[in-house]
Amino acid sequence: MTATIQLTIDGSPAPADLYDAIQLLEVEESADRPDVLLLRLPVNRTSAGDLRYVGDGTFEPNSSIAVVVTPAGQSGQCIFDGYVLSWRLHLDRTSGASTIDVWAQDASWLMSIVDTVREWSGMTDGEVANEIFSSYGFTAAPGNTSDDSPQHDADSHSLVQRASDLQFLRGLARRNGKLIRVACTDTPGDRTGYFITPDVGSTPAATIDLVDPDAWTVDSLEFDWDVMRPTEVDTSQVALDSSSDEGVAGNATDTGLADMDERGYATYAGQASTLLLTPAADAPELTLRSTATLREAAWFVRCRGATTVDRLGATLRAGTVVTIQGAGSLHSGNWLVWNVVHHVTVDTVTLRFTLVRNAIGPAPSGGLPGVP
Repeated sequence: MTATIQLTIDGSPAPADLYDAIQLLEVEESADRPDVLLLRLPVNRTSAGDLRYVGDGTFEPNSSIAVVVTPAGQSGQCIFDGYVLSWRLHLDRTSGASTIDVWAQDASWLMSIVDTVREWSGMTDGEVANEIFSSYGFTAAPGNTSDDSPQHDADSHSLVQRASDLQFLRGLARRNGKLIRVACTDTPGDRTGYFITPDVGSTPAATIDLVDPDAWTVDSLEFDWDVMRPTEVDTSQVALDSSSDEGVAGNATDTGLADMDERGYATYAGQASTLLLTPAADAPELTLRSTATLREAAWFVRCRGATTVDRLGATLRAGTVVTIQGAGSLHSGNWLVWNVVHHVTVDTVTLRFTLVRNAIGPAPSGGLPGVP
């Protein structure tokens, strides 16, 4: 058995002949960017002399489009649910070479249409995110108000929005060390708004095995790391709600996330590196912003590879955890899925993925020399 796909256009299943015509279908999911879709179809002339998929209203601006992938023996997963925002039409004298490329973005696009000026008072950042998601009919993810900011108070420092809802929430997410996404789970149209701390301790959704002679799932993996990033953040400023000029400190030496293996970034780097941060925030938020900066820097290890849904027995989703086996003591273990491109063909669904984590495996038993 192989994985199957279902394409939905404006709420209706795509006609069967469209599946046979697909030349390219890719969906890219990212933990830190909106999901996007690219669909390429051949353009032929109809009996009336018009162009198929161009003049027949199939892909109108802001028409909805969704993709559901069902791995063999599993329930379907909606890997994309969004809106058509652009197309590129290539017409060739040889009609067989004419194509149309259709681009779409996930439902977070709805949050980008209008710039807003608004004061948010008496609410935390997670509560603000939930109210914004609710205004678009999105279900708020359960963890949105966990690991939250202090409540913004109009008497000291209220929260003012001067941007689109998506821009605003992306800024809040970065200074909270959170991920913001809008995605569907099983059914197109049922959308969830995520404003969450990465759940590095969640149960792995799949196992990526490099060496098992019977159950291998990838042909190759590529790993890299860099230590050109801070291991601690130093910040202080005068309290905005106090007349004292002594200032308050909000230093951070910990990301607030569990290390995904034995040695976290600071331990593995072996050399302290301090970033001086000037956030211009309330005193209670200083440590929060320092921690968020350090959390972003701590994803110092990356892994890239490719597999298929049939070989993996599952599809990968951004923000979930997977396990790598057979990559040695340094790199075997749990990883966070940061980016995945679903490349759909009539035969299978190929997954090109990027994984990250904030730690690396144990040191050799003999130890290693430190940085001089």
